[in-house]
Amino acid sequence: MNSKSTGKTQQRAWHYASAVALIVLCACDKNTRAPSTERSSIQVKAQPDSTVQVVTKTAQFEILPTGYIRGTVVAKGKAKTLDDPGEQRGETLVVDGNEILDWTPVSNAPKIADAQGKLSRLGRRIELKSTNALANLERTITVEVYDDFPSMVFSTASYRNVGPQSIKIERVITQSHRLNAALSDSDLQPYKMWSFQGSSEAWGKDDVVLLNAKFRRDNVLQTMMRNDENNTGGGVPVIAFWTASLGEAIGHVELLPIPMYMPVQVVEDGRVRAEIVVNDLTTLKPGDVYSTPLSFLAVYHGDFYEPLRLYSSAMQRRGWEPAKPNAADYQANWCGWGYEMDFTPKQMIGTIPKLKQLGLRWATLDAGWFTNRGDWEPRADTFPRDSLQKVVDTFHKEGIHLTLWWIPIVAEDGRGRDILNHKPYALANVVRDHPDWLILNADGKPARLTAGLGGLCPALPGVQEYYRRLTEKFVRDWDFDGHKLDFSYTVPPCFSPKHHHKSPNDSIDALSQIYKIIFQTTRKLKPESVTQSCPCGTPPNVAWLPYIDQAVTADPVGSLQVRLRTKMYKALLGPEAAVYGDHVELTKVLGANTGHEIDVGKDFASSVGTGAVLGTKFTWPDYGPKFKTVLLTPEKERLWKKWIDIYDSKMLSHGIFRDLYIYGVDFPEAYAIEKEGKMYFSFFAASEKDPWKGTLELRGLPPGQYNVVDYENGRSLGLVDAANPKLPDMQFAEHLLLEVSKH
Repeated sequence: MNSKSTGKTQQRAWHYASAVALIVLCACDKNTRAPSTERSSIQVKAQPDSTVQVVTKTAQFEILPTGYIRGTVVAKGKAKTLDDPGEQRGETLVVDGNEILDWTPVSNAPKIADAQGKLSRLGRRIELKSTNALANLERTITVEVYDDFPSMVFSTASYRNVGPQSIKIERVITQSHRLNAALSDSDLQPYKMWSFQGSSEAWGKDDVVLLNAKFRRDNVLQTMMRNDENNTGGGVPVIAFWTASLGEAIGHVELLPIPMYMPVQVVEDGRVRAEIVVNDLTTLKPGDVYSTPLSFLAVYHGDFYEPLRLYSSAMQRRGWEPAKPNAADYQANWCGWGYEMDFTPKQMIGTIPKLKQLGLRWATLDAGWFTNRGDWEPRADTFPRDSLQKVVDTFHKEGIHLTLWWIPIVAEDGRGRDILNHKPYALANVVRDHPDWLILNADGKPARLTAGLGGLCPALPGVQEYYRRLTEKFVRDWDFDGHKLDFSYTVPPCFSPKHHHKSPNDSIDALSQIYKIIFQTTRKLKPESVTQSCPCGTPPNVAWLPYIDQAVTADPVGSLQVRLRTKMYKALLGPEAAVYGDHVELTKVLGANTGHEIDVGKDFASSVGTGAVLGTKFTWPDYGPKFKTVLLTPEKERLWKKWIDIYDSKMLSHGIFRDLYIYGVDFPEAYAIEKEGKMYFSFFAASEKDPWKGTLELRGLPPGQYNVVDYENGRSLGLVDAANPKLPDMQFAEHLLLEVSKH
């Protein structure tokens, strides 16, 4: 960085650049430098038109003079791309209301050298300098390509004020792409491709969508989204696109959470415009430098699993370390939410006999047990004196572990109303005693977080210590076996002058510290515990994602979201990650997001077949009409018992998820799990009213012959040979689950 950089410009540049930006990476780390005898296999060549061509063992990339990076997949001697640059901008920015598009290269020959980054030992580095005389800006685009990541390129751009006057930067655009599906599949409309959208925008919104001619989504990240009842926000900084032939994804690999957006829009000519935009009002004084986040372009074959896996691998090279699950994380769970907010100790304890009959050994005490959010003390009307402790003790005596529902960060500050029971929020004691802990908006008023609540600033040491003590109280003193952390999104920037933040985004950066404290404190007190975090109805926030050991499909609206979100988490956290499929009742939801939701699902196969952990929220015995839809009737009990037994006997959640089928391309929809020398396949019909007929392909089998069994119904389907692993003339309704073992 330029030594003259000062003030906010320096702070924001550090926010992005110091973590990883290639222009400031230390090249002296001997552990990351390749021995002199090793040479990168990546070929880099500058063309006469100032385009730079990069060739790896699986892909080709062209860096155009505009900064546009075009990616091409090479397979079986054929090269295919989705990139259709046209007049599309590359790396650029907006200054004083004007988009700077005209850049003059400083030299026709880019600077090419060995990579200096820390993502891999071997690679190549390309540096292109250009200027805009009118704006008095010098731009340096730095691209690195690594042998260990041959299908990805990583880039950053720095902008230096070379003039005598200050320059106001309003926003920066990076990884700008113009995509055309017809380039790879000529019979497709340009927009006809599937897409993964990683933002946390709205409860129940699909993360995986088929684009249409009018599609548009802003994909806002790390920003509190204002919704009617529940504010969301956070997200995974990746958007991906794919056809049957190939896929392309963009994103960033910064360790710090960055408020930004990644808009996707089908434009007038049918092409898909996608890019990364950072709205970061910054003034560059003469000599100052502004650096963009370290972004990436990935090209691949498959659906969203592959780019998310690549993203996760790159992040882990940077130091992002997801927690390792333990045996407890894979245990099926019953949750008391079926009794809703005003449950009683009698209802919780009364369910224990049925839990034991069904073989359930983990349970959750859900929302409604507390006086207010923030203090997290038991309700006197529901849990007088030591009755909460007696509930925990009773579950433990019956051999059942119990986790506790609560929400970190938030606190009732006497403003707004509860979205669950519609009562006015109280004033929590923690807010009364520490009013200066609240996150404040720029106008000095307390900020609003999820569910319209106030929040305690996670950057303050006192707040961090407060959550350490809370965790110790729940786990050590009350003896709970872990947590169901709910409404987990992000936090707003904090403008409190009393917090002395270097940047308002310090609160966003520090969010992960609270989850880290909760997780590490819990694991230290109880190694066999469960820490789950639910970003209700949306993708997770990668800031806190490493600090849980059980992910959750987060209030899915139907079976498909259970399956696709399980696949998402297996890509992000690893093929053996523990992913809670959430309550099976959510596999069919009537009246979602209407305030009159009815959960009547019973699709256990969507969890079992994809390697998710089973969950349910049934009530028992019969407490009247209020709980009829989730009451465990004798008929439902037989079904629940059957599937819990199947789950416990196979434990596919502890198997290895195999990425063998492409969602939206392969039919029927399919998933594969490898476990203890066997392969398990699950196939799903498009609709429960539309049975599937045809030939099934069992992919990923090593050479040999295999026995095929429908393990749900205990029937043999004969033998298949790995040389032609197909089952002809198959028919099923809803789903088919297969176990394939060596003959």
